[in-house]
Amino acid sequence: MANKRVQSYVGSKQITIEDELKGISFPAIIHYPTLESPTLVAFGPYVMEVSVDSIIMEGQFPLIVISHGNGGSHLLYRTISMHLARHGYIVVMPEHYGNNRNNNTLENTEENLVLRPRHISITINVVTQMAFFQESLLLESIAVIGHSMGGYTALALAGGVPYTREGKKVDVAADPRVKALVLLAPGAGWFADNLQKVTVPILLLTAEHDPITPDWNAAVVINGVPDSSMVTFRKVDNAGHFSFLSPFPETMRNPNFQPATDPQGFDREIFHQQLQVEISIFLNAILIKTSGLKW
Repeated sequence: MANKRVQSYVGSKQITIEDELKGISFPAIIHYPTLESPTLVAFGPYVMEVSVDSIIMEGQFPLIVISHGNGGSHLLYRTISMHLARHGYIVVMPEHYGNNRNNNTLENTEENLVLRPRHISITINVVTQMAFFQESLLLESIAVIGHSMGGYTALALAGGVPYTREGKKVDVAADPRVKALVLLAPGAGWFADNLQKVTVPILLLTAEHDPITPDWNAAVVINGVPDSSMVTFRKVDNAGHFSFLSPFPETMRNPNFQPATDPQGFDREIFHQQLQVEISIFLNAILIKTSGLKW
């Protein structure tokens, strides 16, 4: 069934995801297309124009999962998620347990390397099994967007075999449901020469001024996958590592808060208007055209 070109808005749901084996849980926000008019809703310090718990628009849509960076937040990619939702995607943003802004106790641990991809797979399980979305999901059209440590997460899900800094193989399971990756300034150092099983299309964007995930991380991806023609690569001029985060409210922008700062002369607002389009064009080509849908 082809989706019609109609004006859509952003529906929003908040859910809690359970990892029953580990006995832990974590929150997630889901954005999806709706025809119900939105209102301004505060999510912590961030305001989003969404329609809470609204009816999903008729049609079938790809599923996108966004994996945030080390010590970050699932709310920091809201401009990307809302743009995608308005243009025919169901987008889920989980907060990584033990590696987020409120609880970062698993930072730099092997357990974090294991739990991150595991929890994205569980997130996919939960959303695809929700009665609310079951008639609306294209189960063969699933992608992961990962920024920084989220890039590690995405590559592990796509078949990358990670190793700790001490050279120990990390026990992670690939998820064959993932059909495409968007990597934003990814942390790829855990993979070295172990990306031979990563065969999905990749959009890889890096920042010109990035001391956190410098150029060699992109080289690991481009030179490590079996077919480099599957990688669409661009280095963003004058961008910094945190430029891929959605613009922060004015009250949070100060030189002492590094995630809100960019290299001199870089306009994050303009960049994100371009970034969300670039991501959607890539995903459309992989997930929508191959599904036979028109959007």
